Amino acid sequence: MTSREQLEQEVARAEEAVSTALAHAKRLGASAAECALSYSRGLSVSSRMNEIETVEFNQDGGLGISVYRGQHKGNASTADLSPQAVAAAVEKACEIARFTEADPYTGLADADRMAYGYQDLELFYPADQSTEFASEQVLRCEQAMLNIDPRIVNSDGASYATHCGFRMYGNTHGFLGHYLSSRNSLSCMPIAKEGERMERDYAYTLARNTADLVAPELVAAEAVASTLSRLGARRLPTCNAPVIFHRDIAHGLFGHFVSAISGGNLYRKTSYLLNQLGNQVLPEWLNIYEDPLLKGGLASCAFDHEGIATTPRQIVTNGVLETYLLTSYAARRMNMTATGHAGGIHNWLVSHGNEGLDALCKRMGRGLLVTELMGQGVNMVTGDYSRGAGGFWIENGEIQFPVTEVTIAGNLKDMLKSIVAVGNDVDLRHGVQTGSVLLEEMKIAGE
Repeated sequence: MTSREQLEQEVARAEEAVSTALAHAKRLGASAAECALSYSRGLSVSSRMNEIETVEFNQDGGLGISVYRGQHKGNASTADLSPQAVAAAVEKACEIARFTEADPYTGLADADRMAYGYQDLELFYPADQSTEFASEQVLRCEQAMLNIDPRIVNSDGASYATHCGFRMYGNTHGFLGHYLSSRNSLSCMPIAKEGERMERDYAYTLARNTADLVAPELVAAEAVASTLSRLGARRLPTCNAPVIFHRDIAHGLFGHFVSAISGGNLYRKTSYLLNQLGNQVLPEWLNIYEDPLLKGGLASCAFDHEGIATTPRQIVTNGVLETYLLTSYAARRMNMTATGHAGGIHNWLVSHGNEGLDALCKRMGRGLLVTELMGQGVNMVTGDYSRGAGGFWIENGEIQFPVTEVTIAGNLKDMLKSIVAVGNDVDLRHGVQTGSVLLEEMKIAGE
């Protein structure tokens, strides 16, 4: 069991290292400096065919420091937190800063944006990190998986992972903060055979608190059901048809949207959503709300990677883009204000209706339910989208047969505007929490 007390001992050591680094940077003539430090300890266990295959312990951590000499920046890092190693890293960063080119946009985030007095968001829960417990979880899961149906003839294994640690950030504005966190997961991947055809799929459960994980037997049952449903998959003739992105992959659709409104792509002019702030980019009925202060949320944090206090905000209101996602650097490049997104987004809550997946299929009538995506065919500059896909063909609102080896294509700008509905089957395992998404039409390339 990794307790809060054990982690707090590491926190005290880390705070001393960060404070030492910042003070040393100032002594060496830096006009400003910032430190980021992460620490994680955990265990991963995997099994295959009811035998433990791997057991991996890990304990990782490191300190990164950035020093500024006016508009010149130098970076260095160390995994050794001894005073000598920290001092050496600071000295190396200061030396690098002497030779870097001046950048008028570089520097710390504004002092008045720091998260002084931040709250505990309850992101850490003690966990049993013993090999005995982890081994029991994977063996229970895989044994159940292999015993459910005779068509499950093999296994790509089951795995259990548990990690806990903290992230710390400090700078010469006088801000020094940290938060503890934990994460646990269990997954399995059965292989089914019918005739000469073989298929595989997977299922998983993920939570900060082990008490919130789904039982191993239920994970196994979901994985088996998904795998068996893929048997007999066939190709489709090329056509245009409505498409449903299953909730397991729908977060990725909005993930492309995240990239398109992020500062790095915007100031480099490599986004298909350039100059769209205040414009309609999604259907009028669709809203996206971000809540970084959600207690226990998988993407919660009280401050971002620059120490800026995070705040709940409306990302999209009635389809209209309300904000970009900007670090301090990107904000300066664009003559705007940083939004607290250094390090990523924080619990996006996508609005949805009252229909479940079955109701979405009935509403679609005829089309493709996509449950798997392959490849990276997304052009962020133009929005062109083309990826390999698998799933199920729907006729009269009912699943007819599994589909494999097709490609779905469109343009993200049009795809996002043509969202017909979002289901109430919301997946809580991601930073973007959304249900299944029905799109009006996409190109489906098959035979």
